[in-house]
Amino acid sequence: MNAPTDVSMKTDEVLKIELEVFRTQHRDLDDAISALEERAVSDQLTIRRLKKQKLILKDKIALIEDRLTPDIIA
Repeated sequence: MNAPTDVSMKTDEVLKIELEVFRTQHRDLDDAISALEERAVSDQLTIRRLKKQKLILKDKIALIEDRLTPDIIA
């Protein structure tokens, strides 16, 4: 994506769309990792790379969710 990575510069609608895209990518990576791990001979380097990408997506998802969820002081 060529869009700015700064969450504060994006509208809520854009963030909601990005959130769904990132969640879909995260699920797809999870499926790919599971499929690779089930193989008798799996490529550990590829699995590690996919897990790293998955963690990066998880961080992006958390950042967007924090931005979209209002802070409520009880």
